[in-house]
Amino acid sequence: MPKITVLPHHQICPTGAEIELNEGDNLCRGLLEKGVKIEHACDMSKACTTCHVIVRKGFNSLEEMDDIEADLLDRAWGLEPNSRLSCQVIIDDKDLTIEIPKYTINHASENH
Repeated sequence: MPKITVLPHHQICPTGAEIELNEGDNLCRGLLEKGVKIEHACDMSKACTTCHVIVRKGFNSLEEMDDIEADLLDRAWGLEPNSRLSCQVIIDDKDLTIEIPKYTINHASENH
């Protein structure tokens, strides 16, 4: 079972977390089920960037992103070459270390 290490995030996961997910699981859904309250404003329909994560370890084990995900990520705060939308990541058999960016572009949570 792949281990997912979530680096500390000041609001969502202050002490970090280590969870196990099954191969084939969706990363965003798995995080939520294990108590990591990552934002997902579009309900995982690939229409926003609020579930943006940076894959610090294991990035190359993931399937390549499609053009829609790549276009959306261009709008994400703190974009890095190893950024992904967690709602589009399907867990492979490799361990992952992820970082949830400090900020997200979510007008609903920002009271706009």
